[in-house]
Amino acid sequence: MNPNELQSDFLSFRHYLKAERGMAENSVLAYGRDLQRYAEWVATYRLADYLKPTLRDLSSYLLYLNEQDLAPPSVARHIVSLRMFYRFLRLEERADQTAVDLLGSPKLWQRIPAVLNAVQVDQLLSAPQEGDRFFLRDRAILETLYATGCRASEVVNLRLEDLYLDSAFLRCTGKGNKQRVVPLGRPAVAALRAYLAASPATAAGTVFVSKSGIPLCRIRLWKIVKFYCARAGLPAKISPHSLRHSFATHVLAGGADLRSVQELLGHASITTTQHYTHIDRDRLKAMHKKYHPRG
Repeated sequence: MNPNELQSDFLSFRHYLKAERGMAENSVLAYGRDLQRYAEWVATYRLADYLKPTLRDLSSYLLYLNEQDLAPPSVARHIVSLRMFYRFLRLEERADQTAVDLLGSPKLWQRIPAVLNAVQVDQLLSAPQEGDRFFLRDRAILETLYATGCRASEVVNLRLEDLYLDSAFLRCTGKGNKQRVVPLGRPAVAALRAYLAASPATAAGTVFVSKSGIPLCRIRLWKIVKFYCARAGLPAKISPHSLRHSFATHVLAGGADLRSVQELLGHASITTTQHYTHIDRDRLKAMHKKYHPRG
């Protein structure tokens, strides 16, 4: 795909909004910012043809928006912007009605993000090999993501003073600058200790950095996870957020109560946490069969 072609369509769309729809400059700029985020995702995801996105493609984009720590209204606004853009492409006979229909489909919003099972988690965490250039760092990243259920942004923003390895927990800063404490398991503590002992570049304060000491960004973290998923033979749709979902699903399956998981994930509302309760149906069925008089 030629990225210049997408940018050309964006330019035509902004002209359409301003000249034909009579939108204010601020509104046009807002649509432009939303669509630039889409362009960033298209380049990262390597979308083959943006004129013919599939439900899987758009679901991946929705997951990507969630990984950017955007509030639900912001995510919804991005989807509205994209729907407007594809309506414009439909008017210009550049795309068919399918993309517009998909963007308005409840199926797009109801898709459950991918969750790894225990075997797949082990495969992913074992994917970094000692011969890899950033073996210690990448192993520590994957262990931290799964051990804590932290968002990608929370992991890349971790600082050395946020780590309490002797006590096996870390402090992360989530949405709205709210801080929370999250326990670390032994494998994660060991991986972090090994990485920090061999990485003088972290002296600047940020835990996860490049070879030159530059803090990692969310996009780079996303690419790291994708790389090791491919190496482990895991589905292409797995992302950093999948590890967060896997964490939540697995601790619930292990018997954790919903309020504790809410606290661990940093959810403002327990309604958000409840989305995970329907994933582990087999466990619920087993509990019903074991404890209900007529199970």
